[in-house]
Formats: sequence, C-alpha cells, structure tokens
Amino acid sequence: MRLATELRRLREAAGLTSRQAAALLGVAPAQITHIESALAGVSEQRVRRLASHYACEDAEFVDALAAMATDRTQGWWEEYRGLLPTSFLDLSELNHHAAFRRDVAVLYVPGLLQTEAYARAVFSGRVPELATEELELRVRHRMAGQDIRIPYELVIHEAALRIRVADRAASRAQFVKLLEVSEADNITLRVIPLDLDGFARAASTMTYVGGPVAKLDTVVRDVPQGSAFIDSEAQLGALRTRFRKVEAVSLDTAQSRDFIGRLTKEL
Repeated sequence: MRLATELRRLREAAGLTSRQAAALLGVAPAQITHIESALAGVSEQRVRRLASHYACEDAEFVDALAAMATDRTQGWWEEYRGLLPTSFLDLSELNHHAAFRRDVAVLYVPGLLQTEAYARAVFSGRVPELATEELELRVRHRMAGQDIRIPYELVIHEAALRIRVADRAASRAQFVKLLEVSEADNITLRVIPLDLDGFARAASTMTYVGGPVAKLDTVVRDVPQGSAFIDSEAQLGALRTRFRKVEAVSLDTAQSRDFIGRLTKEL
C-alpha cells in the first residue's frame, strides 16, 4: 500500500494523468490504476522507469521504492491473517521493516514493552468485550512482536504508569520489565512527570516508525476505529519536531529509571 501511495504521489507531482503514465510504460491505463491502488504488483524495473519518467532525482528514495517492489517477506504475523484486524498485522509488518521507532505514551505502556498480564488486562477492557479466543489471540500476537532489535526511544507520561490496568502485582511486574529493558543499549526510556507545568504536547499518544529513508517514515495514531497510519511529508515533519520537544522536557534516562524504581517500591 505504501509503495502504491508513493508512486501515485510521484505521478501527481509530475503533473501526469494515469493515461499518460500508462503510455510511457506501454500498458493499459487500468494497469497504472491497479498499481496505485495496490491491486497489482509492480516490478523493480517498472518502478525505476516510472520514477525516471516522473523526473524523481532522489536516488535513495527510488532505491527504497525498488526494494519495496521486490520484497516478498512472509513474516510471523501472517499466521494471524484473517484472525485479527488488519491494522494489527500492518503495524507488525511496519515494525519488521523499521529502521527505528519512537513512541510517546500517555495512557498505556506501549505494546512493545507490555507484560503478558498487562496486555491481557488492556484487551480485557475493550468495549464490546472480546471473546476469550480473540482476546488470547491478541495477547499472543502482542507477545510475539516484542523482539526489539532496532533503536527504540520511548517517552512515557507518569499517567500511563499510574493507571492500574490490572492489579498491584501486574503493575509491579510491568515496572520491573520497564526497568530491565531500559538497560538495553538500543532502548532509551524517558518519563514525563505529572508535575511538569503547562506541557500540552504530552496529551496525545503516537508511534513514529522510521523507514529506509525519511520520506518513507510512518506515524501511527490511535483513532476510534483502530489505528490511523500517517505518511504525508508535512505531517511527518511536524511530528518529528513534536517528539523532540517532548523528549527535551522529559527526565533523562537515569532519572527516569529512578522514577520508575520509586513507583515500584510504592507498590
């Protein structure tokens, strides 16, 4: 879908219609429509030809699009296809290909770092209530996706730590896991305390996933229907700035570990 979106954007930026693009490739106009709707695949050669016809001079970007065209990854998440909402699988695939990930968490500990008990409590609170089989599928899927090998930066608001999604034991175990993973070289965890004055930027959750080039980054935001995937260049730029501003006023990593350690002792 992302490849299709980017090819359409390149064509529109070049001021060409689908019919004109099809003529350049010597194919039927419907073929361009199918490619740009992700209803048909496209070869690396055609991606490069289209990029050339569209006068795209960003070689790294074109190389990244060509790599997307040839990717045939069948990841671990495929076993859940048809069993879980598509957005779950899309996020798993996004994480698999990510160069890095940055999260701002306000209400819950992000899924990448949740314990099994915490994840089960989060899914149990869904309205309408999930059937036991689907709840357990979601928990299993979440646990399977926690192999974090990329650089991961997390800024978590104290509110997310204070909210007990389950009982004291589950909260304590979740804090212990956060303290353990925060010691990893590729994970940076920071906390925003509740007593930070007038900081409205901490009022919304976001997940920023880095692509092979900046133009292919993606932001995931929670919406009532599930998840919204944002990839417009203007919004990506604004959200990069937002993350850095949130990060700049949060506690440093040592202070954040001390903060979580104190919360653990309170339990």
